[in-house]
Amino acid sequence: MCTALVVYFVLLGRTGITLIGTGTPVAIALGVGVLILPVVGAWAMVATLRAGFAHQRLARLAVEDGMELDVSGLPRTPAGRIERDAADALFDRVRAELEADPDNWLRWYRLARAYDYAGDRSRAREAMRKAVAMQAEFRGD
Repeated sequence: MCTALVVYFVLLGRTGITLIGTGTPVAIALGVGVLILPVVGAWAMVATLRAGFAHQRLARLAVEDGMELDVSGLPRTPAGRIERDAADALFDRVRAELEADPDNWLRWYRLARAYDYAGDRSRAREAMRKAVAMQAEFRGD
């Protein structure tokens, strides 16, 4: 996907330069606008990749510490998702763990995973960002 995006950014860049090269004011304005799109897209792609690598690192560390959430025994819907009541019970348990130890990045990581299993993606992202920041601070980055 990243390779396809880079190719797309290059094509957009060529189009922007071609538009600017025409010399007409409208085409120049459009060309500048088109050149901005690959910059924004590249920033979003890099930010997404960095977050993904950070999340993978936390997942590996959680597994090494034996702190990854075990959801293998939870009941699932026919589509494979964890049933809502089971996900909510898991979330409540993990939230209680966090309240007892709020300065532990692993607890925030587990909360992010529990939010994800419960279907609350925005709160999962917030909790994961906090876990990444806390773990980086713990490491001294």
